[in-house]
Amino acid sequence: MFNRVTALQPLKALCPIGVFDSGIGGLSVLRALQKELPQERFVYLADNAHAPYGEKSEDFVSQRTHAIAHYLQTQHQIKALVVACNTATAAAIQGLRAAYPTLALVGVEPALKPALALSSTRRIGVIATRGTVASVKFSRLLASVKDEAHFVVQACNGLALAIEQSTLPDPSHDAQAQITRLLQTYTQAMGHFGSAPGDIDTLVLGCTHYVFVEHDLRTLLGPDVQLVSTGEPVARQTHRLLAAASLLNAAQPEGAEPAMRLLTTGDLKGLQAAAQRWLGLPEEACEAVPASL
Repeated sequence: MFNRVTALQPLKALCPIGVFDSGIGGLSVLRALQKELPQERFVYLADNAHAPYGEKSEDFVSQRTHAIAHYLQTQHQIKALVVACNTATAAAIQGLRAAYPTLALVGVEPALKPALALSSTRRIGVIATRGTVASVKFSRLLASVKDEAHFVVQACNGLALAIEQSTLPDPSHDAQAQITRLLQTYTQAMGHFGSAPGDIDTLVLGCTHYVFVEHDLRTLLGPDVQLVSTGEPVARQTHRLLAAASLLNAAQPEGAEPAMRLLTTGDLKGLQAAAQRWLGLPEEACEAVPASL
C-alpha cells in the first residue's frame, strides 16, 4: 500500500489547486497564489449567482461551500482547496475538514495577528462583511488578541456587492460612487485614522474583495495608515501544506504559463472583465457553469 500511494503522488501533484469565493474578491488571493506557486495549475470558481455571502445565513453559506468543494473535487480532481472567502471560512471550514480529511484545505481569516506586529498606536481597525463579524470563528479570533490592542470592528454591508458591480465590463459611475460613499461612511464611523497616539494606524481588510479598493482607502485615510490583507499569508500556507504532502508540481519549462481556469455561476462578462483587469487573463480563460452545481 505504501508503494502504491508513493507511486501515485507524482500524478496527484499534477492536479490543480481549487480556489473559490462568492465572487471576484478571491481573485486577490488567486493572484498571490500564482505569485507564490508559479508552476501550479489553478481552477477558480466565483459563485456570483449567490453573492454576496456576507449577507446570507450561515447555513446557506455552509451549504454552498460544501456543494462547491464537491464539484471541484469530482469535476476537476483538485489536490488542494483554498477557501478564499472570510465568510465561507467562518461558516464551513470545520465541516470541510471533517468531510474531506485527506484534502489539503486552507481558509482565510482577518489578519489580526499580523496587524499587531505593525501597529504602533495599538488601535487597529477591522472592516469585514456582516457574516464574518457575526461568526463564532471571528469572535474567538478577536478574543485571542483583545488584550494586545484595541480593535475597532466595522461590518460593511453592501461594500462587497458594490465592488462586484464596479468590475462589470462597462461599470457605471454609480458603482464607483457607491464604493466611495460606503468607504467614507464606514471609516468615519470607526474614528480617527493616523499615526498619533489614540489614532487607528492599521486597518485589516477582512474581506478578499476589499483588496481591490486599497487605492480608495489610501486616498481616504492617508499614507500613515497601514493596510493588511490575507493573500500572501494564505499563499505561503498553501505552499507549506503542499510541500509537506509532497504535492508540489515540478517546475515548468522557462517561459511556460501555468494553466488557469476561471469559472462562474453568474455573469460571465463580469468575471472576464475582472480576470483581464487584475490577472491579465484572456476571455477564453473564463467559462460559465450551472448555478445549481
